[in-house]
Amino acid sequence: MKVLILPEVRQYFYEVQHILYEKDYFSYYEDAERYIEELIEDIKKNLPKKLSKPAPKHFDQFGKNMDFAAFKKNKQTTWYVFFDVYKEEKEIIYLVRHIENNHTAAQYL
Repeated sequence: MKVLILPEVRQYFYEVQHILYEKDYFSYYEDAERYIEELIEDIKKNLPKKLSKPAPKHFDQFGKNMDFAAFKKNKQTTWYVFFDVYKEEKEIIYLVRHIENNHTAAQYL
């Protein structure tokens, strides 16, 4: 199994890292960076193990017929990872197409 993340999702992670620091969610930039790195590692390691559901139509703008899984990071924040699953030869590939947290996506789920 392999988990791949689209470049635009990686760019979004980079932007979130800056926002978390600039809006004082983290006092140090390194802590915001570590938070994002840990989230990415959690996704890579655990996405295939997570219970997933079909993504609502609202998220079709990022890819049709995707699934999504939740990653709870703390009491206030759950990240929703939207992805496709492909089989290439004998390997299963999870392609992460989009990510949002409960603060922006909850009303659509």
